[in-house]
Amino acid sequence: MKVEDILRGKGTKIATVRMNETVETASKLLRSENTSALVVKDVCRTEGNVVVGMFSERDVVRAVAEHGAKASAVKISSLISVQRLISCSQSDSIEHVSQLMRDNHIRHLPVLEDGRLVGVISIRDLVVAHETHEPAHA
Repeated sequence: MKVEDILRGKGTKIATVRMNETVETASKLLRSENTSALVVKDVCRTEGNVVVGMFSERDVVRAVAEHGAKASAVKISSLISVQRLISCSQSDSIEHVSQLMRDNHIRHLPVLEDGRLVGVISIRDLVVAHETHEPAHA
């Protein structure tokens, strides 16, 4: 099974946030979009619309633990690592994506094609795909 097979069943809505937004804004988006992670984009005049990372509920907790009551004003850019974007493509196998998540201790991956965001795969998506495509035991 491939990433594209999972994306086909998920729909096309992708929740995003700009890296210069605050934890408060991201938290409100997480709630309003009913999701556990947002794709972080760097939107600037010279480079366009570039995926730079993921922001998750874990990042909210980390911000509160590190900054206390001031966490809501912290910029997302200070909480994510933009040095190395971990992503996958639609043609990747779910085994490869599972390995990426295990090796990097992450639960969400942006799906990119030619630098363009086409979806997000979560560990939950992989579990559901595995359960629905597992052969029945006699």
